[in-house]
Amino acid sequence: MKQSFQHIGLAKLCAWFGITRQAYYQNNWEGVSTTLEEDLIIQRVKEIRKNHRRMGTRKLYEMLQPFILEHQIKIGRDALFNMLSANHLLVRKRKRRIQTTNSFHWLRKYPNLIREFVPTAPNQLWVSDITYWKISTGEHLYISFITDAYSHKIVGYQVAETMETIESMQALQMALSALGAKSHLNLIHHSDRGIQYCSHAYVKLLQDNGIKISMTENGDPLENAIAERVNGILKEEYLEHYEINNLDEAKKQLKKAIQLYNNERPHLSTSYITPNKVHSQKSLEHKRLWKNYYKKLNNFTQNYPVNLSQDLSNNL
Repeated sequence: MKQSFQHIGLAKLCAWFGITRQAYYQNNWEGVSTTLEEDLIIQRVKEIRKNHRRMGTRKLYEMLQPFILEHQIKIGRDALFNMLSANHLLVRKRKRRIQTTNSFHWLRKYPNLIREFVPTAPNQLWVSDITYWKISTGEHLYISFITDAYSHKIVGYQVAETMETIESMQALQMALSALGAKSHLNLIHHSDRGIQYCSHAYVKLLQDNGIKISMTENGDPLENAIAERVNGILKEEYLEHYEINNLDEAKKQLKKAIQLYNNERPHLSTSYITPNKVHSQKSLEHKRLWKNYYKKLNNFTQNYPVNLSQDLSNNL
């Protein structure tokens, strides 16, 4: 206001607009204060994004909580979303997919054992999958992951130039090496029906350690949803933004990415607690960790037993 009428005294301007000088100064200070708070938050978000480059608003909001409390900033999640949008810091999803599963083979395929299974502690259910990683040279590397379904911690991994069985076995051996003598009792290993997981060598390694074998049955992504989700998180948030020129560089970056994921990234499904903390503290109190996708799908089809194709055609 004062900038537009520089030749008129402040007292007269306030009288014209029916406000006090105290209100004028307070309004100016609040504007400056808001700008400073926004600058602080944006700066902190950029610092977090140095390691977590595609972390979304909900995770950022949780990671910002100590910072917000320290600086006594009042901001909600929706306000943070608007702030990120105004500063072009929102993350846009990418849709790309290369097939990494070959289930057309003669090897034995095992039934799905986890349709009604709900893990209540770590090392009851491991989920495995293979995903691709396109590096700067244009070539594709392949990552084998093993994730604990309860804590969402990545317990085994391996990156290689091929999708051979030996690479998946090395991820499994890494996961097994962290177990105690009896930690694998009643453990289920769940995967798709790819040739790597059905191979004699991989199956024998599981059986030798007393681990039950479970596999998807109809190709539905929900049958291995956690593994698919973790693959996406690692690639989109931690791997696809770095210049990687060879396998050695890829191994170093993957190790760093998994350390960040396991130890720093809050998980919505674990009440915004990091996977490693959930995995290591069995008595930790939190909300329900496991979403049973099969039960949800079954309940839907039971409650709404309709012909979906016919129903859709009626609405065209």
